[in-house]
Amino acid sequence: MRNVLEQLINGLSTGSIYALIALGYTMVYGIAKMINFAHGDIIMVGAYALYVVSLLLHIPVIPSMILTVIICAILGITVEKVAYKPLRKAPPLAVLITAIGVSYFLQNLSLLIFKATPIPFQSVIQVPSISIGGLNISGVTLVTLIITIISMVILTLFINKTKAGSAMRAVSEDKGAAELMGINVNRTISMTFAIGSALAAVAGILYICQYQSLRPTLGALPGIKAFVAAVLGGIGNVPGAMLGGIVLGIIESMSKAYISTELSDAIVFGVLVIVLLVKPTGLLGKRKSEKV
Repeated sequence: MRNVLEQLINGLSTGSIYALIALGYTMVYGIAKMINFAHGDIIMVGAYALYVVSLLLHIPVIPSMILTVIICAILGITVEKVAYKPLRKAPPLAVLITAIGVSYFLQNLSLLIFKATPIPFQSVIQVPSISIGGLNISGVTLVTLIITIISMVILTLFINKTKAGSAMRAVSEDKGAAELMGINVNRTISMTFAIGSALAAVAGILYICQYQSLRPTLGALPGIKAFVAAVLGGIGNVPGAMLGGIVLGIIESMSKAYISTELSDAIVFGVLVIVLLVKPTGLLGKRKSEKV
């Protein structure tokens, strides 16, 4: 029983990171109707940015984290302006090819700057672990869970209760009508990419504090799994992204512990296929009827 609880906590910790990344995916898709497959590499940029500003420039931890989030938000806006804005009316295949190109560009740029050798990185989150009934929960795990929940709540309130959030929902429904109502569609989409990339930066910080090793491809697999989490929960749905990430993390953790480490990824993607066959809109997604 204790081992099951330990794997459950591990799954919650990993799933929380997937959920943070998935929130970025689901925001961009929900508003701009685009899948930013370079999103995973923004996690990597966030991890390297934290390494540079905290360890190389010796900036204190909290300002380093804030700078990391700002850097990734600016990167998200830049990627949207340069790569995605010209392709808003392009076929999905062109958007996909562009996203893959941006992903490889960011990976190879980091490879040129930091080289391929993994860089050890000691966690900047120094929170004591707690013990409940003999079960030890690390401080990083606690922080990850708390930050993920807070991020989802703030994001939900922002989208539903603020003027900017209303603009996002209007752009999501109909860009042309939103523009006629005086909403700046370009600025709204840029803000969406900025928020999504800021969430990716937070995920990158938490990820590197857990795994403590930097490499240019560190964001690739978590990015793909987070996309799976977003689809699993119902892409475009904020609580769905959170639920999908947590479910995915628990499935992965349990699969590694009780089935096979080598097969855990296949099991994760297999569960997605099953869910989509049974409920194509995802766990919390709603089917929308389109008028033609």
